[in-house]
Amino acid sequence: MATLLISSISILLFAAILISLADGGSIGVNYGRIGGDLPSAFKVAKLLKSQGINRVKVYDTDPAVLRSLSGTGIKVTVNLPNELLYAASRKPSFARGWIRRNVVAYYPHTQIESIAVGNEVFVDPKNTTAFLISAMKNIHQALVSYKLDSDIKLSSPVALSALQNSYPSSAGSFRPELIEPVFKPMFEFLRETGSYLMVNAYPFFAYESNSDVISLDYSLFRQNPGVPDAGNGLRYFNLFDAQIDAVFAAMSALKYDDIPLVVSETGWPSKGDDNEIGASLENAAAYNGNLIKRILTGGGTPLRPKANLTVFLFALFNENKKTGPSSERNYGLFYPNMQKVYNIPFTVEDLKNFRGESSPVTSPVVSPVTSPVAGGGEDGRVVRDSTPVKRGGNGSGQSWCVAKDVEKGKLQSGLDYACGKGGADCRPIQPGSTCYDPNTLQAHASFAYNSYYQKMGRADGACYFDGSAYVVTEPPQFGKCEFPTGY
Repeated sequence: MATLLISSISILLFAAILISLADGGSIGVNYGRIGGDLPSAFKVAKLLKSQGINRVKVYDTDPAVLRSLSGTGIKVTVNLPNELLYAASRKPSFARGWIRRNVVAYYPHTQIESIAVGNEVFVDPKNTTAFLISAMKNIHQALVSYKLDSDIKLSSPVALSALQNSYPSSAGSFRPELIEPVFKPMFEFLRETGSYLMVNAYPFFAYESNSDVISLDYSLFRQNPGVPDAGNGLRYFNLFDAQIDAVFAAMSALKYDDIPLVVSETGWPSKGDDNEIGASLENAAAYNGNLIKRILTGGGTPLRPKANLTVFLFALFNENKKTGPSSERNYGLFYPNMQKVYNIPFTVEDLKNFRGESSPVTSPVVSPVTSPVAGGGEDGRVVRDSTPVKRGGNGSGQSWCVAKDVEKGKLQSGLDYACGKGGADCRPIQPGSTCYDPNTLQAHASFAYNSYYQKMGRADGACYFDGSAYVVTEPPQFGKCEFPTGY
């Protein structure tokens, strides 16, 4: 296997790759406690430290939890529950007292970095929406009075049900009845205070309800042809990106492009009822593992490629006292005995032992072609690079996939996938075979990429490999090696 020939190179390059990953996003966890068998808060703090998890979000301000996190260096998001929104909105004195008791009493030894004011208030059956903005403003004024407003940010987690439209992503829009009374004033507040929108996004729910039209690979960040969005000219390779970009599009429609976004909840259940399609241990491990890899390796969404995201996984533990379907009690990354439900990475260092796969981080540049190309999209466009490898002319409508001149770790990963799980025919690039020479990583990767691309019927998205490949419409040339055009 060509992989073996360059394994030593991969090892030498890993340190450089780790440095490049340092600019990625951040992973945190939601620490819910609706369970009768959970460990003590101090044991939980040790667990978080041992796993390298440096951000945690809680759903209250329990003194035992906040004390346990003191001196750990873990950044904490606390919550003002929905049932307190009315009091916080009507009485500035209540807001000030709440901040004094629940923030000032612990900060800075407990590194409280943000306050979630309410949680998914738009779907709260007690209808707390009308109190949200006033509560946020009063809580902020309380922070100002203690000179903590520059250190601690305020936001309010929003469920995707606040969107009127979420598909395609380019058509993302908020529910009309919420725009003037809630979203516009909230966005003005977030802009003025330098804060961000919190969003709870669960691809699992969309897949569960639409498994006949949404592929599992697309939902789990696995290799897939992608889904085109004719409205913005982008192609999406995972449902998570598509959901987040729908929110970005809705914000853009209201002229609030400058406000960042934090994913305050996302996850996938490891068990569910018979009718909860997709809820399984394997799928939960794939979603969370590939999502973590996706976030830690950097890059934003197709619509905002430079926006590294902070993402809080839901949830730290399985919670046996939750009501509802079985999935509600099985989102945990850990059992109450603090053993992992499944093995996934939590840090950049962990990624070197992670064997998951992931779809492309961001959409490739899409540019028009003037002649038809086999496997082209419905809009007549294919993924192209500005510097194709050429050898003579081509009027046959054929296309090939070749590797870009990018860092070797990315090429190695693509080569591993193509020759392994991708099922490409990599025999010609073995020592002594017809395409072994030139013996370079880029040449071998190009042959493997093209083999996979042709095997997949030259489908859109089959030539991407995490941005390390592109389609050309003239036969590639690497020495005397002939690249096949079909199988």
